[in-house]
Amino acid sequence: MTRFSGPDESPGFLLWRVTLAWQRAMRAALAPHDLTHVQFVLLASLWWLENHSGAPSQQRLAEHAGTDPMMTSQVLRKLADRSLVSRSVDPADSRARLLSLTSGGKALVAKAMKDVEDADQAYFAGLGGERREFLRSLTRLL
Repeated sequence: MTRFSGPDESPGFLLWRVTLAWQRAMRAALAPHDLTHVQFVLLASLWWLENHSGAPSQQRLAEHAGTDPMMTSQVLRKLADRSLVSRSVDPADSRARLLSLTSGGKALVAKAMKDVEDADQAYFAGLGGERREFLRSLTRLL
C-alpha cells in the first residue's frame, strides 16, 4: 500500500502540513492590510521588479511570481480598482500591459512587508541555525 510506516515519513504530506500552517500565518499577517496572499505576492513582486529593472509587463510579473497569467490579470485588475497598481498599454505591444505601483500601493507594500517578514521570522524560527540549509534545499527543489 505505502512505502512509509507513517505520515511523518512522507515528505509530501509533511510539506502539505507545513504549507497549510505557514499560509495561516500569512493570512493572519495580511488581514490587517485587507490583502490576500496572492495580492501581496504580486504587489511585493511588482515592487521588487520595479526597483531592479523598471516597470514590468503583466507577463513578466506572472513569470517572476510563478502565478497563472490569467489569474494574475484578474488580481491586478482588482488591485488597480483599489488604486494600488497602475496598468498602462505597452507602447511596444498594444496587447501587453506595463505595471507600476501607485504611491498608495508602495505605502501598503511597505507596511505589509514588515508584517509578513515578522511572521516569516516567527514561523521559521524553529529552524534555528538550519535556516540557510533549508533555503538551499527549497531552491534546489524549485
